[in-house]
Amino acid sequence: MEIREMAKKIHRCAIDKGWWEKDRNIPTILCLIHSEVSEALEAYREGQDDHIGEEFADIVIRVFDATEHLGIDIEKEIIDKYYINMEREHRHGGKRC
Repeated sequence: MEIREMAKKIHRCAIDKGWWEKDRNIPTILCLIHSEVSEALEAYREGQDDHIGEEFADIVIRVFDATEHLGIDIEKEIIDKYYINMEREHRHGGKRC
């Protein structure tokens, strides 16, 4: 399955499950994505290594859901950004992290 197709299915599921009954603004959407990142960190901190993958999946699901809602072709954006990153200097010019 292509990335865009998966994003469409994820967004349709979120709509069907009632998560878009009220419109969400971009700050709210970003906070929901951040909450999933925080859950991944907490799983790591608590030694729940078997849950970290699930939390990463939740991050991707939130991103796919959001981008479909916003009309962003996330597959195209990922591909475009990959090629941009391929042209960057090592560590993007010496960044520490």
